[in-house]
Amino acid sequence: MKNACWHWGMNLGSKVAGEGAGTMSITIPTLLAGGIKPVQSLTSVIADAPMAEDAMAEQVGALCWRLHKGRVQVLLVTSRDTGRWVLPKGWPMAGKTAEAAAAREAWEEAGVEGLVQAQSIGRYCYDKIRPNAVPLLCCVDVFPLRVRRLKSDFPEHKQRRRKWYSAVEAASLVAEAELATMLMQVHDAPELLTAAALLDKAHQPAS
Repeated sequence: MKNACWHWGMNLGSKVAGEGAGTMSITIPTLLAGGIKPVQSLTSVIADAPMAEDAMAEQVGALCWRLHKGRVQVLLVTSRDTGRWVLPKGWPMAGKTAEAAAAREAWEEAGVEGLVQAQSIGRYCYDKIRPNAVPLLCCVDVFPLRVRRLKSDFPEHKQRRRKWYSAVEAASLVAEAELATMLMQVHDAPELLTAAALLDKAHQPAS
């Protein structure tokens, strides 16, 4: 089977590579025919659905940073399931650009307001552990976001911790080797964080 890339978000169809020509859209009837109970939400159905070993999902993430005494510091948050240190990240969002979705994740997971860069600084991949299913390979496009303010009241403030680290410290704390390399590159060449035009898209979304 060829590599399959699963795109997430209401405006993006979830597809899996099929045998022969073309692709097959995964619809609710298809999932139900496969034995998925209708009482589950569509989100949980997709999260638990069996996938090919070479399937891959696309995500967006925010590298939240500031200058402190002339040096770059990176904001990390704890994962809700494992408690390890990670970047704010999540699925693409309907009606939002990738960088705007990354900024929204930074707000929801870390209470960040600031300026997000429209150009991705790179990507890293990791295995997302899922209940009742094989791990899902996720690849995250990372967008630098210069932090202007940190709010104490944000959607996930009771579920996560957040902390500033130097880029070198952050690299030693994250589990993903590609992300650690990216953070070390930021330490060595902080100008990478502002290489593209900045867009003010990291404000608190209107309710």
